Amino acid sequence: MASRPYTYSGQGFSLQRDKNRFVLPAQFRSTLKESSGKPIVCLARHDRWKCLIGYGLSRVAEFPEMIDKEEARAIGAGKDFDPEKRAFDLHKYYEVPFDGSGRFVMPEDLTTLGKVGGQLYFQGAGQFFTAWAPDQLEAMGEGWEDAQLSCSNLAAKERTRAKRK
Repeated sequence: MASRPYTYSGQGFSLQRDKNRFVLPAQFRSTLKESSGKPIVCLARHDRWKCLIGYGLSRVAEFPEMIDKEEARAIGAGKDFDPEKRAFDLHKYYEVPFDGSGRFVMPEDLTTLGKVGGQLYFQGAGQFFTAWAPDQLEAMGEGWEDAQLSCSNLAAKERTRAKRK
């Protein structure tokens, strides 16, 4: 794994398919393979939003620096910060394999934590991407309109495609 920033941008939508599999957006797959050195996506519950966060294995090496920066910001703001708890939270990710078509099985714990039903909306966010149950994204309210509209449009297209099959 090369030490460089990996960027995730774009959107995607997946209906849960046979064998309880979802499909990663095509634009994320090569970045994940390069970042992880193999077809692995790291998935975890996002620490503030009601969604999942995804990234490649190379991001794990950045966790100590992330914790140091977060601790410095908290101290500067006069807030408490527990670096051990933050490390614990960051390392609660699942290494999930995916195949050449981007298909993967969502771990049961993440299905529960992310309130994932049979649909996932993916949104690139730079060094990571998010995976949302559409109803959880809709509940985010004001300030999320662009993602909500994208989710709605991509969901309609995916459902139309699924009906044709």
